[in-house]
Amino acid sequence: MAHILVVEDEQPINDLITMNLKLVGHTYSKAYTGVEVAGILEKERADLVLLDVMLPGLDGFAVMEQIAPLRIPVILITARHALSDRIKGFELGADDYIIKPFEILELLARINVVLRRNEQASAVFTCDNVEVRLTERQVRVGQLPVELTAREFELLEVLIRNRNIALSREKLLELAWGYDYAGDTRTVDVHIRQLRKKLGWEERIRTVFKLGYRLEVQV
Repeated sequence: MAHILVVEDEQPINDLITMNLKLVGHTYSKAYTGVEVAGILEKERADLVLLDVMLPGLDGFAVMEQIAPLRIPVILITARHALSDRIKGFELGADDYIIKPFEILELLARINVVLRRNEQASAVFTCDNVEVRLTERQVRVGQLPVELTAREFELLEVLIRNRNIALSREKLLELAWGYDYAGDTRTVDVHIRQLRKKLGWEERIRTVFKLGYRLEVQV
């Protein structure tokens, strides 16, 4: 199931959406204004954003421009019926657009479609000449396969799925290797150095994964 951020300033609608998300097994976070969104997404992962267009302060279109670099799928929810608004939403990168009032079953169906589409797209991560196929657990640099240990691949997958989120060593260990890992947290540094070496990212300076400590993964 997915973790979904619901951005809707009308509390009854926000509550209705989140209640039904919970009923079908999703988890959620809530926001009631546009200015809250960036801060929430800096602290936690979201697989999808349900975003009202007519928000106080920062409207949904402005929020989309702000969070575009995170590449999180967005379904816009709005009472606006104009074709120009729908076109603007899609031009800004919205994955879908639903008009109020809507049937909750239709919204849930649209959520499932967007999540399935995004899951298929996110199964392959590319950066320069590095390709990571998460489902097949395969890594290539150029045309050449790269052998990673199970621990190295698990850490790389966590970094990919949580890119743009600050993660401590302890959180990385929890996500990659589980709560029961009893080793030194500095093992994260060792594995990251190995990943950088194997993927040829040692001398590049563009930060792809932002971590919550001094050692940044830079490529």
